Amino acid sequence: MGDSKKIGLIAGWGDFPIRVAQALVADGYEVSCIGVKGHADPALAEICHSYKEFGIGKMGAQVRYLRTAGVTQATMAGKIFKTLIFDRLFFVRHLPDLTFMRHFFPMLISKTRDRKDDTLLTTVTELYAAGGIMFAPATDFAPELLVKEGNLTAKKPTDSQLRDIEFGWKIAKEMGRLDIGQSVVVMNQATIAIEAIEGTDACIKRAGELSRIGFSVIKVAKPQQDMRFDVPTVGVGTIESIHTAGGKVLAIEADRTIVVDQEKTIELANRYGIVIVARNGVVTQSATS
Repeated sequence: MGDSKKIGLIAGWGDFPIRVAQALVADGYEVSCIGVKGHADPALAEICHSYKEFGIGKMGAQVRYLRTAGVTQATMAGKIFKTLIFDRLFFVRHLPDLTFMRHFFPMLISKTRDRKDDTLLTTVTELYAAGGIMFAPATDFAPELLVKEGNLTAKKPTDSQLRDIEFGWKIAKEMGRLDIGQSVVVMNQATIAIEAIEGTDACIKRAGELSRIGFSVIKVAKPQQDMRFDVPTVGVGTIESIHTAGGKVLAIEADRTIVVDQEKTIELANRYGIVIVARNGVVTQSATS
């Protein structure tokens, strides 16, 4: 059994991995960080006890790196752009090692298994577990990043916007159940855009190209959400995307959504006149009455 205060951090894109690394170090953990090439912020090298970049296909090397550091538990934080595995030059650019190929063969070569997010991420955890490393949710170490229920901004949703939230929430939950995406964009109880492989920001941008008259973005956890990975995450970048595209509302799921830099995110939303509301479920009565 490894040292319980040694932990591995697999860091993807965004500020979330930095916040998790800071929380781990503050709590006395010795953090060995794997930065996913082309994703992770190099600033992690200044926070963690050790840091090394690996290509996404070098998972055997990743496991060996952590085991050499005495790590038997790890956590994931940050986005991994799934579009990488659909790149026709994936094998040339990333040169997957034998461990990666052995575990991902059914998805990438024989195509006998699907490439849903849950399938891919579960395979990652199984690969690491085979190497003696178990995953825990990043939110276990930085629970303060999970948003609490309530209206986060000075501005509250109108009756019309609440109807759009209710309408979009049910669709987003169904999309999550099917493991398609976490976000839906709605205007006047009509679905403008649904997130798939492109990610939330690209979904919002597409919605802005179709309707710039004050749409609502609803982002929720999957009904079967595994909190070890792919937890819904928003932040300053999300608000910038909504503002640029012409949106007016961001509805997120309380206690199951990460808001990175919450104070800055709310401040920016207030400046732009964007509503942020966190709910534990669908709301059917007006917040303005």
